[in-house]
Amino acid sequence: MAPPAAVENLPPPLNSSAEHATPRSSGTLYTCYTCPFAQRVWITRNYKFLLFLRPAWYKEKVYSVNKVPALEHNGKIIGESLDLIKYVDSNFEGPSLFPDDPENKKFGEERWPYVDEFMKIVYTSFKGEGPKECGPAFDHLESALGKFEDGPFFLGQFSGVDIAYITFVERFQIFLSEAFKYDITAGRPKLAAWIEEMNKIDAYKQTKTDPIELVEQYKKRFTAQQ
Repeated sequence: MAPPAAVENLPPPLNSSAEHATPRSSGTLYTCYTCPFAQRVWITRNYKFLLFLRPAWYKEKVYSVNKVPALEHNGKIIGESLDLIKYVDSNFEGPSLFPDDPENKKFGEERWPYVDEFMKIVYTSFKGEGPKECGPAFDHLESALGKFEDGPFFLGQFSGVDIAYITFVERFQIFLSEAFKYDITAGRPKLAAWIEEMNKIDAYKQTKTDPIELVEQYKKRFTAQQ
């Protein structure tokens, strides 16, 4: 997969000795450059044209559950990536990530809870027979992507639903191709078109993970246990 076309000037990662910085008035985003959950909010932040950083003090002073992403904004902490997509979209200016049309909105709400099931099916397949087990999950996406004709995205036009799925589809496509020689887009033209269009969006391209690092990470996590 091609590297990002545009490179964001990222701050260096924080370590355990880093001091707690004063929160910015525009909000401070605590993230992780390799985490797919955090990447969802990173994409959302980019798309909303915002400029927004787990050291030792993070759990005590920022987010008690000690996870990323977390947003420190207006004196409160918001966590959980899907919640943050909606929060950032509602509280900051920029292009809207959710449609007003009732039909599109309803369909989007139906796709939202399937994300966790999709992830579970594919991750489980890595420890089993791979494509044979995860194929139906990608078939589900192919079907969902055919709902609207006004664009290649889940809701026709780019939305928070696309963000919710792409960070995991990105990783699954890379690892399934490398470890199982399986092309998730074969026989799934809508999925292929969706991935192609997603790769044209700068807000997403700037956040993409390194394929080599991803494969090594997943090999250690999954194939070493077989």
